[in-house]
Amino acid sequence: MFGNIGFPELLIILAIALLIFGPKKLPEVGRSIGRALREFRRTSDEIKEKIEEEIQTEEFKEIKRDIERDLEENEEGKKVP
Repeated sequence: MFGNIGFPELLIILAIALLIFGPKKLPEVGRSIGRALREFRRTSDEIKEKIEEEIQTEEFKEIKRDIERDLEENEEGKKVP
């Protein structure tokens, strides 16, 4: 999630955040960031699910067309002796 950020870098970021926001505001800022990340993750999961549903729908449509075409070819083959 953090990529290449190590523990020392994380401590520096937290120290800077503490200086900027102060000890009273820091927990509130952390909660806000956590909520935003959860919302972003939930939204991206929903978008992924919709895309996968659309892909499956297209695959089923293609399979249906293939089956209908095969049925038509078989019916035409039976009519001609």
